Amino acid sequence: VQLQASGGGSAQFGGSLRLSCAASEFSLDALAIGWFRQAPGKEREAVVCISSSDLITYYADSVKGRFTASRDNARKTVSLQMNSLKVEDTAVYYCATDGVDIGICPTTPLLRYFDFWGQGTLVTVSS
Repeated sequence: VQLQASGGGSAQFGGSLRLSCAASEFSLDALAIGWFRQAPGKEREAVVCISSSDLITYYADSVKGRFTASRDNARKTVSLQMNSLKVEDTAVYYCATDGVDIGICPTTPLLRYFDFWGQGTLVTVSS
């Protein structure tokens, strides 16, 4: 499974960005897709996960009410809509999956649960 994250860039405080995650070979609709981020000098953290049935699990309290995940099965992508961006949202964002077509998001988002990762896309938020 090869994933590719895109859509990163620069935004002002309070602005919005939309990230996309796609797989080159097949659709993501049967897979749970997690979004993670890694800020400079910090460990990678889980942000949100969307199951194959579109249930969303938030792992980072700081993004609740501002970020949401969705999927577009026709376009074979999963998106992360980020609104009301803060400077502390600055990070490289990754999408990942366990590649199993059960499509359930883990309660505890251990990195090792996710076997397949995209290359990351940089989001920079300025004040």
